[in-house]
Amino acid sequence: MEQAKQGQRQGQQDKGTRSRGLKLTDILVTIVIAVVFGIIYKIWGPMYDVVKPLGTHAEQTIYGMWFIAGTFAFLIIRKPGVALLAEIAAASVSALLGSEWGLSTLYYGALQGLGAELVFAIFLYRNANVWVTSLAALAAAAGSLVLDFGYGYIESLSAWNYTLLIGLRGLGSIVIAGIFAFGLSKALELTGVTKVLRPASKADYDALTRL
Repeated sequence: MEQAKQGQRQGQQDKGTRSRGLKLTDILVTIVIAVVFGIIYKIWGPMYDVVKPLGTHAEQTIYGMWFIAGTFAFLIIRKPGVALLAEIAAASVSALLGSEWGLSTLYYGALQGLGAELVFAIFLYRNANVWVTSLAALAAAAGSLVLDFGYGYIESLSAWNYTLLIGLRGLGSIVIAGIFAFGLSKALELTGVTKVLRPASKADYDALTRL
């Protein structure tokens, strides 16, 4: 009897583990999301230069758009690896379309996706509220700053200038890749479209409405 119970528990654990892994459908949907945002990433490039003259580091307020593929894809699929895959794939599409930053776009995509992925992992991929999403957006921003510094783009800035840049990029990340991505996923949830990917449970809706 005890062995039967243990076998049943093991079966449930194995099932839970399997459900955590990415299925082909998950990967394909993630890629589709990444392609859409990859095109947006490319279009967003000129916007960076348009906003730049508006004030010191004003362009940083829209930088968060380049982090949204990872956060949004995770909110839809909610499985390990999705944020990283989506961000790398979106960066790849942007690069193939002729991104102004060339191959370095791929490096940015990898670090930004890794930053978001780490935050979702810390919460065991179970929390999809706006606060966790915003933290993931900030982590993606941190990844981009690492490369900015490595390439020498911002290392010569004064302390106040550097602080302003980080603050505005962080703010833009929260608004676009955090709050906006969350709102977009919530709207999609309410249409019932995501039931094709994962039947929505009460816990799913609770996670979306929990602020």
